[in-house]
Amino acid sequence: MSLDISQLRGMRPTNQFHYWDSIGSTMTEATQLAASGAPHGTVVIADEQTSGLGRLGRSWQSDAGVGIYCSLLLRITFDPADLPIASLLLGLAVREAIQEAAGLACDLRWPNDVLVRERKVAGILAQTTDSCIVAGIGINVNNKRFPGEFRTPPTSLYLETGKSIPRERIIVQMLASLDDLTRTLEERGRAAILKAFAAGSSYVLSRRIIVEDTGARGTTAGLDEHGFLLVRLDSGRLEKLLTGGVRPVD
Repeated sequence: MSLDISQLRGMRPTNQFHYWDSIGSTMTEATQLAASGAPHGTVVIADEQTSGLGRLGRSWQSDAGVGIYCSLLLRITFDPADLPIASLLLGLAVREAIQEAAGLACDLRWPNDVLVRERKVAGILAQTTDSCIVAGIGINVNNKRFPGEFRTPPTSLYLETGKSIPRERIIVQMLASLDDLTRTLEERGRAAILKAFAAGSSYVLSRRIIVEDTGARGTTAGLDEHGFLLVRLDSGRLEKLLTGGVRPVD
């Protein structure tokens, strides 16, 4: 079933929606809109992506009519060094939306994965274009299967609950949570976002992990002031992860 874009526009009149039945990538379109001066809160959304983008150039499976494939423009005051904070903020918004709409407890894996029982239900990709944060968000909602091989096993809200969940409900809740979290960032600073993310993530502190880029093993040691993950490697060295991600030690 296609998204009810009229319902979304009616429930979120402050957001400007650009909707496609099918598109290559919402990130590509959103980046172009950002460069042309589109306002804060612009949403690019599609029922299907044919070239969905994930982190590190990976693809994001974007089957028609079952998931949420959108990109958002955030025009907020921030230091480029704090870009990781944007990913953490977006992860919190997605987590809150899923918990509210589907009643599922989610874990946050730095920097941009939302997990249910160690299975990936959502992913986030944030970058900057012309002083605007462009954030791609993919959420597996009513997917019933995931053919292929994956680094992290995927899941969907349907597979976890046994129920089809209206995508519009999740989108509206996500945008409302994003409003609240953006306000928190502006009024209380990045420390409030760091604290909230750490509280919602089992990966931030004292978690045995493998660094994806290098294969090094260690134990997570918190977030620095900009939102980068600190890892105490088994060699004893404290390393700040600037790129890539982590996965749990088997």
